[in-house]
Amino acid sequence: MQIDVYNPDNYTRGIPHEQFAWLRENAPLYWHEHPDGGGYWVLSKHADVMAVSRDFRTFSAERGFVMVDDLPPDILDMARGQLLGMDPPKHAPLRRAVITRFTSRMLDKLEPRVRDIARKIMLDARDAGEVNFVESLAGDLPTAVIGSLLEIPADMWPQIRQWSDLQTSASDPDLGGTPEEVNQASIEMGTYGFRLASERKDQGGDDLISLLINQEVDGQLVSEMEFASLFIQITVAGNETTRGLISSGMHELIRRPELYHQLESSPDQLPLAIEEMLRWTCPLHYFRRTATRDTEIRGQAIAEGERVVMLYSSANFDEEVFDQPMKFDIRRDPNPHLAFGHGIHLCLGANLARLEARVFFEEFFRHFSGIEETGEPEFIRSNSIHGFKQMPVRLLPM
Repeated sequence: MQIDVYNPDNYTRGIPHEQFAWLRENAPLYWHEHPDGGGYWVLSKHADVMAVSRDFRTFSAERGFVMVDDLPPDILDMARGQLLGMDPPKHAPLRRAVITRFTSRMLDKLEPRVRDIARKIMLDARDAGEVNFVESLAGDLPTAVIGSLLEIPADMWPQIRQWSDLQTSASDPDLGGTPEEVNQASIEMGTYGFRLASERKDQGGDDLISLLINQEVDGQLVSEMEFASLFIQITVAGNETTRGLISSGMHELIRRPELYHQLESSPDQLPLAIEEMLRWTCPLHYFRRTATRDTEIRGQAIAEGERVVMLYSSANFDEEVFDQPMKFDIRRDPNPHLAFGHGIHLCLGANLARLEARVFFEEFFRHFSGIEETGEPEFIRSNSIHGFKQMPVRLLPM
């Protein structure tokens, strides 16, 4: 078995299940060469991904950030301003500030706004006929929701999505760009976040930006520059992963009409079904950690400074954890998937994504009598983001 889980070409047909299954069976801790020289350790088993996620003292998100490629020093400094690239103690106060927006009570209050946005999307698409489901339906809801939470003007939402796509799908020929263009997108997005933060400092607003820019960390207010990095993470995360969940989840239902009709007639089953969509589609393939000291995993020495990559989209199909992992089972319970990560960096917006997906499907079933794929979906060419860029469908209105 030739193992190459770095090359983005190997993800253009979805999760490379054959390679991941071989790794889980034969080399759960695998040394992988990196095309720029050196290499990194790959973890493919659920238990190992959980253990490394929990041990933030030994496996740092901050030291080298979360992408397998080492970043230039100036970009690394900016990336460390994102929550997913922070270690304690800096991480906790900011996370607490953001998470106040995603409590169950706050999400209950947010649901009517999410539903209004979803209804408008369905009504706008009702007469469209054939569309790219990813762009015309699945992508619009998360963009609008995060835009509303941050009180970003609606005319800026398409620009936010474009900046986001450039950064997360840099290796895709249709969505990405040159390293310079990707870097420029990050700078422009951060600059826009800086501007919003400057405008809302000490203005007493109740939006997420106002909450964060007026937040104390270790006795000091978050600076506009620090917020710029946070802004990039929140807007990118709010766009990419939920879009992938909704479009990939719908694709699996279209392939299994009996499940589509089951959820259509019994939408109360959606919460469990969405957990299975998350396990199956896993919007992020991996995140990286960097060893802060000499340690070991499975008896193998790991040297300080070495990269450790946690393959979420392999762990989600671990035969030791999931019964019949290659079966898409919308009644799977329990379902301890790692689509949102684990530990202190568990995705802040996990329950918001669940809410958006549930409301999306509820409203879709109310507004359309059916949906048909008119061509094969195309995956983003990326070893990081797992999702479609094209999913041509025909919408059948009521």
